[in-house]
Amino acid sequence: MFFRDQLVGKYKVLATVGSGGFGTVYLAEDTWLGKQVALKVPHRQSADFGEFLHEPRLLARLSHPNIVTVLSAERQDGVYFIVMEYVPGQTLEALIQQSGALDIPTTLDYTCQMANALDHAHRHGILHRDLRPSNVLVTATGMLKVADFGTSRVLELAARGTTVVGSPPYMAPEQFAGEAVFASDLYALGVTMFQMLTGELPYPTPTPADIARLARGELHVTVRSRNPRVPAGLDAIVSRAMAPSVDARYPRADALLDDVLALRSGQTAPPPLTDQVPPPARPSATPRATPGVPRPVSQGARPGTTRTSRVCTGCRRPLHALSRECPFCGERA
Repeated sequence: MFFRDQLVGKYKVLATVGSGGFGTVYLAEDTWLGKQVALKVPHRQSADFGEFLHEPRLLARLSHPNIVTVLSAERQDGVYFIVMEYVPGQTLEALIQQSGALDIPTTLDYTCQMANALDHAHRHGILHRDLRPSNVLVTATGMLKVADFGTSRVLELAARGTTVVGSPPYMAPEQFAGEAVFASDLYALGVTMFQMLTGELPYPTPTPADIARLARGELHVTVRSRNPRVPAGLDAIVSRAMAPSVDARYPRADALLDDVLALRSGQTAPPPLTDQVPPPARPSATPRATPGVPRPVSQGARPGTTRTSRVCTGCRRPLHALSRECPFCGERA
């Protein structure tokens, strides 16, 4: 729709970044500020400008270091587009394709960042519904930015998104019935974790005939069956995130995050779930670190010692005990 060197209002188009089901993304320069931005142009150009503004208004609620920022929504010469933060780097999908299975510390770091993004969105009543590695951008410094909330819906009174939207390999069983809930995003995160740890998807793209089998758990495989080097505790976290039943899955992103942080700090991971006993509403993981307050001694630590690690409240990365500001996202400690 746009071409190189075209001037669209104050934006000069530099290149085409990519195209998907929703629209095409262009790299452009804000000629007033001398700053690179991304222009997202929907394929479907509705005559109703209010309808078009649904996505940018939705995204304007979100302000988080792990979510791509919406800067503006504009119309020039009858073409609607969204102006977004430009994130140089590559997608998580490209990184997995290049490297195969990622190492465990990197996987845990990336999982924490994605969980933080989902937790922030869910607290604002927003589902992503299409989380997958191709929608996650990785910067040169290792910062993750979750993108493409274009298929999101605000959960209001019904507390459900009723449209069948998503990418089948990452869709939870309930999504195929148009009943996406917050735990559906965590299922997608679980599949993404599986892919980071093994370099491959847990099962082929489900066909319509496979949906019932997926809901019964017949397609489920463990991470350790594909990569025996993965610790049992991490395998249990992925299995819970990918549980076929919503009731057996993590109910919230912060619950999964607590278990990952506990595992990363060397504490005992949650036991594997059973089909007979549903999980508690909130897993009994060690509470998140509070700045300046030592963590309890983890199991296996020497008696008489305390753990003084701190975690950034913005991006969940470890902080030095004396840090006043996170070196990764700039959050004040």
